[in-house]
Amino acid sequence: MSCAFCPFLAASWQRRALPVLAALIWLVCSVGAVPAWARSNGRDDHERALRAVQSGQVLPLTTVLERLGRQYPGHVLEIELERDEGQWIYEIKLLSADGQLMKLKLDASTAAVLHLKVREAGRGGARHPGR
Repeated sequence: MSCAFCPFLAASWQRRALPVLAALIWLVCSVGAVPAWARSNGRDDHERALRAVQSGQVLPLTTVLERLGRQYPGHVLEIELERDEGQWIYEIKLLSADGQLMKLKLDASTAAVLHLKVREAGRGGARHPGR
């Protein structure tokens, strides 16, 4: 015997359960369920980045994103802060307003674009030096 409301109830339950499940996963990860060896690298990276910002070696991310947004409007997909041959570099993956996937390398101390790679939907990437 089937109920006319069963598909609606199942879909409704799934919509309500998904945010609860996501919150539970976040809670478990945030209280230390992740092994210490997995947390230590992220924590060390975070502390290194924080020290770099506090010492003035690196611009705060909000400043970098403001400057980047004026020149390259779009949606930021991924950000990494790395040290490459003594220089702090922000690596940013961005989906531009016109649908292009952009990978930018920025000097973290000035937000100057060092390297830009653009890939249009369905095409290979075009490489451009910093503008």
